[in-house]
Amino acid sequence: MFLGVDYYPEHWDKDMLEEDLNNIIELGSNVIRIGEFAWHMMESEEGKFDFSYFDRVINEAKKKRLNVIFGTPTATMPAWLAKKHPDVLGEFEDNTKRVFGGRRQYCFNSKTYHKYSEIIIRKLASHFKDEKAIVAWQIDNEFGHEGSDICFCNNCKEAFRNYLKEAYNNDINKLNEIWGTRFWSQTYNDFDEIPMPAKTITTHNPSLRMEWERFRSLSVENYAKLQVNILKEILGEDSIVIHDFSGGYFDKSFDLSKLAKHIDIVAYNNYPVWGGQKEPIPPYEIACGLDFMRGAKRQNFWITEAIMGAQGHDVIGYLPRPNQAKMWSYQAMAHGCNSLMYFRYRGATKGAEQYCYGIIDQDNRKRRKFYEVQDFFKDMKENENVINSEIKSEVAVIYDYESMASFRIQRQSFLMDYKNEVYRLYRPFYENNVNIDVIPSYVDFSEYKVLLIPTMIVFKTEVQEKIKEFVKNGGKVVFTFRTAIKDYYNNLVLGELNPSFYNDLIGGFVEEIESLQEGQDVKIKGVNNFAGIEGTGAVFRDMLKTTTAQSLFMYDDKFYNELSAITLNKYGRGEAYYIGTGVDDNIMNIIAKKILSESNIEVIESDSGVEVVKRRVNNEDYYFVINHTNLKKEFNGISLNAYEGKLIKK
Repeated sequence: MFLGVDYYPEHWDKDMLEEDLNNIIELGSNVIRIGEFAWHMMESEEGKFDFSYFDRVINEAKKKRLNVIFGTPTATMPAWLAKKHPDVLGEFEDNTKRVFGGRRQYCFNSKTYHKYSEIIIRKLASHFKDEKAIVAWQIDNEFGHEGSDICFCNNCKEAFRNYLKEAYNNDINKLNEIWGTRFWSQTYNDFDEIPMPAKTITTHNPSLRMEWERFRSLSVENYAKLQVNILKEILGEDSIVIHDFSGGYFDKSFDLSKLAKHIDIVAYNNYPVWGGQKEPIPPYEIACGLDFMRGAKRQNFWITEAIMGAQGHDVIGYLPRPNQAKMWSYQAMAHGCNSLMYFRYRGATKGAEQYCYGIIDQDNRKRRKFYEVQDFFKDMKENENVINSEIKSEVAVIYDYESMASFRIQRQSFLMDYKNEVYRLYRPFYENNVNIDVIPSYVDFSEYKVLLIPTMIVFKTEVQEKIKEFVKNGGKVVFTFRTAIKDYYNNLVLGELNPSFYNDLIGGFVEEIESLQEGQDVKIKGVNNFAGIEGTGAVFRDMLKTTTAQSLFMYDDKFYNELSAITLNKYGRGEAYYIGTGVDDNIMNIIAKKILSESNIEVIESDSGVEVVKRRVNNEDYYFVINHTNLKKEFNGISLNAYEGKLIKK
């Protein structure tokens, strides 16, 4: 287990290094993370390499028995590279070139940038290949963050067309037929006529836009793979390569899980607050992000940036209250993090991150935050066996990259936000203190008891077959509105009732649809066992006719009161729920309780705002108990102060 800080010694006078490292040791750290933004220091002029500064830092760290995580510096190119080769700079949608400055300005498809990246990584890895203090290598920094996953330059135009040639076997007629390009006279005679989906009048073909999303994802994945392959070649297959993913994973134009296949450990930069936020994101959203990172490789993960202070670049956000940031670190460990670094050791006095406050502020004084970190590290070291234990889940949320992309392409409702529909399903199970895996659609999910599948609008035969088999064998699946509408190419299917190829599984079909807008909630009412319960739906509504399914809730309005809002169908030895609208929290709570009870999944009762995560080690039960509120709480007779986290043995 590694516990430590993100340290940028190059930002400070070299005479401060000794004192800084002593303070880092005093915190209880055993690792520092360095180097990720220092390309110019390593190569100040083309071909002029100098790693002596970091030789000194590492040598001093070794004297303190500190380990090192070293970052490849490719997220921040040197100015000389941008000046000499402007083709490495990406372009915005209007073809305005990104100027040097900021970070991640590069194009993922620039062959020139690939070349220079390879050179610096080879030199860096070769120089430090025998350095035992380096326990892991981080590639780049937060791929795709801040809009850097999208580029409209000529490099991307050429690469996109080459991608399409390969995907369609160089057959332009096949592409035209599949995309339906006769519509609006968009038929292509050659691949070099195909545009990127930059701004135009009305909108581009949905199939083109879907292929663009796949291409963008592959662009990021290939660049990551390039870096991993170089490091493994030089350092050996046993070397540890990580990447630090940012938040916003449901909105990115790349499939994080595909990239994760190429690295050894998923790392995450966990920011419950950021600039301009008046309060943190809800605890279930934080938890879902942690479960997402654990699910990317289905193993424990690292956090390379945990926060202690207020954050922001130009605008500062909410200040974590005493113990609140420490509490988020407990939550991270509860959800499968087994190594954690705080961003940052000391807040910067120069540059764009002056308002990203660290453990120590720019006044260089040890105060509350320092001692909170110290206390947290001490507690974690005493419970390393629990921290490293595997999390067992019986419930999984299934997400799908193409479905996320399809909603980016055609939202269908101004209220539609894919991540919110994930949270709508995730939250009630989380609040019952049930362990949840958040995993991609293509992995094996046969061992779970319950699958939660939000708005999987794009259907794939192989996934549908796995889901049907899962239910036949006794599993429970929960679908939500707009399921199985689009095929692989983002087209509707002629002659198929929605959800396509699922009518037998859900025991019905969608008769009518309606996109709901702001303030346009629809009423639903329970029937049969749910008679007397009323609720609302938002965002969208699929109005269902049943064949073999039982109706649980109906739409309660003048025109559609004979159509179902929520149905349940028995299929084989299992059950399939279809929730046809964005139902309110109370209705979701009722459905979740029913599913958990009938699935014999353990529920841990706790006060509102108190999260409990169970871990089992050597046949003994441990509980992470986390108070997300500013009030004093209790769990099983144990008192919790405001924003306090505890790890207790049953």
